[in-house]
Amino acid sequence: MKVIAFNGSARKDGNTASMVRAALTEIEKAGIETEFYQFSGKKIQGCIACYKCMENKDQRCAVDKDAANECIEKMLAADGMILASPTYFADISAELKALIDRAGLVAKANGDMYKRKVGAALVAARRGGAIHAFDSINHFFTISQMIIPGSNYWNMGFGMDKGDVEKDEEGIETARVLGENMAWLMKKLYA
Repeated sequence: MKVIAFNGSARKDGNTASMVRAALTEIEKAGIETEFYQFSGKKIQGCIACYKCMENKDQRCAVDKDAANECIEKMLAADGMILASPTYFADISAELKALIDRAGLVAKANGDMYKRKVGAALVAARRGGAIHAFDSINHFFTISQMIIPGSNYWNMGFGMDKGDVEKDEEGIETARVLGENMAWLMKKLYA
């Protein structure tokens, strides 16, 4: 079994990454392989609505000049995925939204190819808007017929400067519990 985690932040190893690492640590303790992909320094654009994926049905986006197809391949190869984002103006980052739009359309063009995979959302915020960002990610999971594990609170951590979220003990604990629950669920589904 494998989990791929995407950090939609432009800031490498920032607060969003801290939340992801807390969850991945617990998943790894359960013996599940993990991979951590950070969008920092990578290029990804939004969907151009060409609908070539609907014609080609090859599990790829026809626009092949950025990181989208690399990410889609990783999503296909994994049994579970974590999508994580900082909260920008009460929503997810443009990079993560671009991945969701493109990977989502490719999935629909190919018979809901993420169906029954496990998906978990994590968000970091300075102060507010995190629930909306959390919901945006979960909407992708539900329309993709994915299975979403819960935690002991909503999967969000708070902090502004790099490393601040690590002082949010409840947020980090929520990410850890999410990782434990995700690993448990995957073992029930795929073992």
